[in-house]
Amino acid sequence: MTERLQPGDVAPAFTLPDADGKEVSLADHKGRKVVVYFYPAALTAGCTKQACDFTDNLDLLAGAGYDVLGISPDKPEKLAKFREQESLKVTLLADPEKKVLEAYAAFGEKKNYGKTVMGTIRSTFVVDEDGKIEHAFYNVRATGHVAKLIRDLGI
Repeated sequence: MTERLQPGDVAPAFTLPDADGKEVSLADHKGRKVVVYFYPAALTAGCTKQACDFTDNLDLLAGAGYDVLGISPDKPEKLAKFREQESLKVTLLADPEKKVLEAYAAFGEKKNYGKTVMGTIRSTFVVDEDGKIEHAFYNVRATGHVAKLIRDLGI
């Protein structure tokens, strides 16, 4: 397991396919702040709540200079279905090989209903204009996380 990222660390670079199969890189957002959030699976209750919260607050975040990228181990086809079914506006990226999840220490041991399992650790990172980690939040809750993030960012 990769060591958890800390504020000041360089954000691991990545290029992943979006819901339409188009390549999206963290480098595409250089000069802007980026909220990168990792979630376990599209079309599940908690992940839907979180993605809808980000979509509902996308204009507010964009107005404050933040782009939002959601990453899960799902394939692009499932992300497209998720986006259509829930009318999501947030950019969803596919990481089925879990390389980016691992680079951000967002995949590993976690507790699920009292059992220790391997899986996606719901995490959110704020990357600054220079590609450095400004905030790293691990084991976040799906419900209420976006509101807390907005408060923490002073938006």
